[in-house]
Amino acid sequence: MKRLAIHGKEDIRWEDAPVPEPADGEVRLRVRYVGICGSDLHYYFHGANGEYEIREPLTPGHELSAVVDLDPSGRLAVGTPVTVHPARYGAVVPGLEARPHLRKGGDYLGSAATRPHRQGGASEYLLVEDHMIRVLPDGLSLERAALAEPLAVALHAVGLAGDIRGARVLVLGAGPIGLLVVAAAVHAGAAVVGAGDVRQEPLDRAAALGAAELVLIGRDTIDDESYDVVFECSGVAASLTQSVRAARRAGTVVQVGMLPNAEIGVNLAPMLGKELTLRGAFRFSTEIDEAIALLAGSDALDAVVSHAIPAADAVEAFLLARDSSASAKVLLAL
Repeated sequence: MKRLAIHGKEDIRWEDAPVPEPADGEVRLRVRYVGICGSDLHYYFHGANGEYEIREPLTPGHELSAVVDLDPSGRLAVGTPVTVHPARYGAVVPGLEARPHLRKGGDYLGSAATRPHRQGGASEYLLVEDHMIRVLPDGLSLERAALAEPLAVALHAVGLAGDIRGARVLVLGAGPIGLLVVAAAVHAGAAVVGAGDVRQEPLDRAAALGAAELVLIGRDTIDDESYDVVFECSGVAASLTQSVRAARRAGTVVQVGMLPNAEIGVNLAPMLGKELTLRGAFRFSTEIDEAIALLAGSDALDAVVSHAIPAADAVEAFLLARDSSASAKVLLAL
């Protein structure tokens, strides 16, 4: 079989590997689509994602759709379309019973957070534990189903803000995850959803998903205290400063974008006088099931997928995925 492997900064290879054999409790999948995530871009272009540095060849990919190739238990028939919850959790910790994704000791597909690294889904064949598998509803295409994981991330982030029905919401950063946060906020009943980005093309995509107020950063102005909830999805320090300014008194800022593992210049002074709630968002817990249901019920999010490129052309795909003017979500086709 073939798989992608990142060996270091800007060094990704489409290489041979043995077809894996499932053990008890495992299922072998024939992967069809893998989404390129922001973390995958960091691994490829920088050799690290935040504090997690590549120390051995890493197969990226945690956003995927596939069909069952072999289930030794006989429960799943060959060809069954599926997606995967990419997390394995650590031991139960008091106080985190309902938030297993925050426990220490777990891992995630396509992550260098552990050694050995947890290899990801950009491989023709993939072994996963049977509890990670989610069978797709009839009518949900494999291409659209590759959005289940990032949509779950967006749903989780929106849930952290509490009940946003009737609220004014701003999403800063209209890349793929920002677009899905826009869609999730609309789904959650926000009265108005705004989107801000440094490029016009992502804003046009956000408008198609329900964003009614569009802000081109560098040209347009965001009034201070103009939104009840702000989701920062770019991971840029200046954007977090803007989020704090844009949030109303007693409002909420949810940090969704991955911040660099370094001291950064952010002005949080307005947070005190406004008694803001500043929350970090990390992956998700059970929201992937809600995401699958939403994807099965509507084709509205098809617009988030802009390209599907053969995995053998990964360099082209990663360059395209980094350019938000030219792309939204880029899928690798295997």
